Amino acid sequence: MPVNYIDFKEAKEKSGLRMTVIQGLPSPWSEAAKGILHLKQIPWSAVHLNPRDQDMTNWTGSRSAPVAVYEKEAPRSSWVDILMLAERLSPELALLPKNPKLRALALGLCHEICGENGLGWSRRLELVQMGINGKGGFSESISKYLGAKYSYREQDAGGYERRVIAILNMLTDCLQEQLEAGERFYVGGTLSAVDIYSATFMALFKPLPIEQCPMIDSLRPAFESVSEKVAEALDPILIAHRDLMYSEYLALPLSL
Repeated sequence: MPVNYIDFKEAKEKSGLRMTVIQGLPSPWSEAAKGILHLKQIPWSAVHLNPRDQDMTNWTGSRSAPVAVYEKEAPRSSWVDILMLAERLSPELALLPKNPKLRALALGLCHEICGENGLGWSRRLELVQMGINGKGGFSESISKYLGAKYSYREQDAGGYERRVIAILNMLTDCLQEQLEAGERFYVGGTLSAVDIYSATFMALFKPLPIEQCPMIDSLRPAFESVSEKVAEALDPILIAHRDLMYSEYLALPLSL
């Protein structure tokens, strides 16, 4: 299902589902939301985020993306709210298990990947720290911007890498246990939102090849900056799972 990009003025006047997304790079929160809508075949229109556009900020209530706006309902900016909206609009392909125990497990894993202080959050601040120290990561200007926006604290710098490693190890253990049980997904025997989030968030460590992920050239080295400890924690099973998701379920090339 191709992504339909429209300008902001049209988006405000249009009905249905519209969503702001990041332009030019595989922001995992945006790419995961796109992937969910693609899998569920939910019609929607994309708007590239312009954080300097105050009118857009007023409309979405945020200077970040993704933000989903459905009809005249309140904007949804959190990963879980966007997921729940998609589950409501297209319940036939459920991405959360019906079994309460498995559902709780799935949502917990999703939070560890997407939520505040989760994998994506901690990796972003780790890249800020690397940029500030001149050891890879984001450029100095991007590091200062993102550091201020997402509450980077120098005294917590060592904790960002440790948190990233801990979550990568946990995800690896989950997949290995599932493979030993004869399953290829994170939860139970079917595809879930956890699989989508895990696959898209690997972009923060190892973006897809340029022909599949035509991101801004200058940012690719930042995304690929990994310390020896993080590289060790980035088990091949995580990348193999990512490749499985993109080969069978998610759209390629990425529409950035």
